[in-house]
Amino acid sequence: MDTENLEQLLATAHAMLQADAQHDTAKILREYSAQAEQTGYDNWNGGTEFWDIYFAVPVAEFSRLGMSRTVIEDQISEKFRIVLEHNTHHCYSAKLVPAKVTDQDWRVQEFSLPRQARINILDGMRLENVDWSGRLDDVDFLSRLYDLQTLPSGDSRFENAAGDIWQHCINNDDWERDWVYNDPRFHLIDGSADIFLRFLCEVVHPVVRAEQNEAKKLVLQFNDQLLQCKWQLCEEERIAGRPKYWYRRILQGTDRSVSRGRTVADALDAGWMAMEIDRLESAIERDPPLAIGTAKELVETCCKTILTRRNVSFTKSEDLGELTKKLTKELQLVPEGITDETKGADNIRLILRNLTQLTNNLAQLRGLYGTGHGRDGQHRGLQPRHARLAVASAVAFVDFVVATYSRQESDLAPLFPDTV
Repeated sequence: MDTENLEQLLATAHAMLQADAQHDTAKILREYSAQAEQTGYDNWNGGTEFWDIYFAVPVAEFSRLGMSRTVIEDQISEKFRIVLEHNTHHCYSAKLVPAKVTDQDWRVQEFSLPRQARINILDGMRLENVDWSGRLDDVDFLSRLYDLQTLPSGDSRFENAAGDIWQHCINNDDWERDWVYNDPRFHLIDGSADIFLRFLCEVVHPVVRAEQNEAKKLVLQFNDQLLQCKWQLCEEERIAGRPKYWYRRILQGTDRSVSRGRTVADALDAGWMAMEIDRLESAIERDPPLAIGTAKELVETCCKTILTRRNVSFTKSEDLGELTKKLTKELQLVPEGITDETKGADNIRLILRNLTQLTNNLAQLRGLYGTGHGRDGQHRGLQPRHARLAVASAVAFVDFVVATYSRQESDLAPLFPDTV
């Protein structure tokens, strides 16, 4: 197929998709380059050519589309069939492929983690007197990350790193506790991001640090620095009921409120909340109604989780407004607890009232535009910007409530040391 005929086909299919209100699919044809390639030929019935038309989608967008890629390909292919069925018996199919990355510096950028961010994290561990090897000795800890038998010794009496670490950290214990941070053999300051991030993951590994709240506190501190560099530690799986963390890159466009929501869910140790956060992240741009509905469910899950932990009973029939009232009373969030002498008392009361009213508005928004209700044929949904507003509002409520709950619980208080 020549370029002119391909452009006519794309333009016609695009107009048909727009007319059918399949705007997200139409966007693929409009914004991304297409290339036609003949992939087969069948001699039957006069000869049929099989063509694939490939759309090069940027990698981040390709990943975000996920399972919906198949639906989009089918929608475009169907329009191709309708456009061409009267002119040719050849078969044309749409295929979405990731656009090739041409950046020559991709290795440097992908594994970049600024030196200052690493120093800040390690300095924070020094200030908090964090024992980086936890329940393990230094040799056992580092053996989980490095082959110590192949690394050189700094002590002429020993053949390798395992020997001199044992001598100076276990036998004599004459090295400073933070010796590993600047030891050039382990490249924590000047090595790849992978080396440094794997080290942090081991610091909070359940085998190394059995106390879950201590590990979560460290993850919060690490992420304060990492998020600025487009990295974060997230729960990957559980070992004997304890979270195991791994690092991941934050893609361009990831919503900050979603990242904060995930941190709060980890602090509350609420697995279902974490699942809802993952659903939010993938739905904000792709499916705003789902994001709005999930934002309401996130608040509801938060309320039920804390009420259950406080042994406050509630029924299945109670709506979000009723659950919020119970939680507000239980956590003593009522503005009346603020005296007139408190500086800015009126402002604080107003903010707290608006915060509790927020859940009612979110529930109503979900009823009007979110998932969970049938729609008539004239219904028009909201846009991603509205979904972002709903998600940010839900996370603001959950963040404040969980921080207050953690403050009141003596065993969780260290999670939010700056909470007033």
